[in-house]
Amino acid sequence: MARNKPTAKKRRLGRAQRRSRPVPTWVVAKTRGKVRSTPRRRHWRRTKLKA
Repeated sequence: MARNKPTAKKRRLGRAQRRSRPVPTWVVAKTRGKVRSTPRRRHWRRTKLKA
């Protein structure tokens, strides 16, 4: 990918990066393990963005 990115694309990538983080530990504890994973979790090599 190019070093110089358009601002819009950079924002999309940043938003996707924030979404892709794991569920906080306190959420798992509060829901007693019912909520363990995020449906939007994405690995950079497996699934590509439409960015």
